Amino acid sequence: MSNDRIIDVLNGLIEISRDGAKGFRTCAEDTDDAALKPYFENRAQSCENAIRELSGEVRRYGGDPDTGGTVTGALHRAWVDLKTALASGNSFEVLEECERGEAAAVIAYENALREELPGNLRALLELQCDGAKRNHDRVRQLRDTARHTSLT
Repeated sequence: MSNDRIIDVLNGLIEISRDGAKGFRTCAEDTDDAALKPYFENRAQSCENAIRELSGEVRRYGGDPDTGGTVTGALHRAWVDLKTALASGNSFEVLEECERGEAAAVIAYENALREELPGNLRALLELQCDGAKRNHDRVRQLRDTARHTSLT
């Protein structure tokens, strides 16, 4: 695999990680749930750590790290804001949108791992993919709990 292809793959993951960080920050700002706010802030920090690691790898392969998110990510955050405003801070609605964003991150990592990657880079991406999967599973669990709570 060429360095240019590696850089493209890594920059795609930087974009999705930046979307995740911004999405979790948006959720932290939009939720009225005192227990969820620190969780979202922690997940945003985790995404920012991934961005730093990926950016270092992009530089190592001779590229410039991506500095923006995706248009889809910006639309997703706007949707979170709108749904939250309409739902008056309903945790279920916020968590539902977070779960969608995390599902997109898992897919992006799984697609990246289908590429022919050097061993050390593959190990890093597998570790980050596992983190994205844990985020997704936890957000889905929180969403399902919030759904159950809102129905009772």
